[in-house]
Amino acid sequence: MNMSLKDKITGDLTHAMKAKDANRLSVLRMVKASIMNRQIEKGADLTDEEITKTLQTLVKQRKDSIEQYERAGRSELAEKEQSELVVLEDYLPQAASKEEIENAVAEVIAETGASSIKEMGAVIKAAQARLAGKSADGKLVSEIVKAKLQNQ
Repeated sequence: MNMSLKDKITGDLTHAMKAKDANRLSVLRMVKASIMNRQIEKGADLTDEEITKTLQTLVKQRKDSIEQYERAGRSELAEKEQSELVVLEDYLPQAASKEEIENAVAEVIAETGASSIKEMGAVIKAAQARLAGKSADGKLVSEIVKAKLQNQ
């Protein structure tokens, strides 16, 4: 039987506590709190897919913070966020490569006949659906779609 993502996070949290891994422990506690908040909002248990979406949101927040801290010259804060990011990414499906994203976008454009920037949203949505099971950086997907649609 496959262990659910929530069970894996809970088990790893206990392990981090025993191992006195402070960084991992604080990140997993934050993840667990985020999952609990989403569950309360939904009024039911989250599916692995919903937990993955929650994790992707947390990853995006870390990436945004790292960018802002680096711009502000606060490297110690950026490093802290980076160490949290590494822990979070352990729980996400493997990221789609730029090549995989480009192929998915090209296939969607070919199938839908999308030819203008106005169709960007639909192409992004379809490309991400095609990459399901892998985590795809939304910003990268949107840049690739934009570039391909502008070159049509």
